[in-house]
Amino acid sequence: MQRRVLQTSSHDVKKHISKSYNEFKVFKGKKYTGVKVGRGHNWHYDKGEWKEKKVSPDKWEFTYNVTKRRAGKAPEGSGVPVGTEYHWYILADQTVTKLDANNYSTSMKGLKYKLAHKRVEKGKWSSSEFSQRNRLIEILQDVVSDLKTRDDTVLEDKGIIYSEDSRLLK
Repeated sequence: MQRRVLQTSSHDVKKHISKSYNEFKVFKGKKYTGVKVGRGHNWHYDKGEWKEKKVSPDKWEFTYNVTKRRAGKAPEGSGVPVGTEYHWYILADQTVTKLDANNYSTSMKGLKYKLAHKRVEKGKWSSSEFSQRNRLIEILQDVVSDLKTRDDTVLEDKGIIYSEDSRLLK
């Protein structure tokens, strides 16, 4: 039996990747474009500025501004036009260890949710502030529901203890 080998140039592969990125996909009945669910990116962050202000004994407000850079190169022709904006909501678990008087190591793990995007050619957000707020409420309600049904051993490892009636104890 003779095998046929299909040869493609690197140009053909790049063209295929960019085409795949821009095609409509469906996840749980919802249409979307962009990176396929299950795929990801690696980023490098420049030296950014994290500012925080204590607003109550256990609550801080913060801002963080930085340029992030793709670890590799985006396939030619893929992605959105330069100037496109995204509005993300980030839920994260941050662990910090004091190294000396002025330095801390920090690691963060969490989730980010897309609330809206602003295409450069349209100049307006894909959903209103009201819709974005309602979407955020849905997200936070889902997170609370997930926390209430999670295995207690996982929560105890993070120092979060719930009573039998789901009240936060610690």
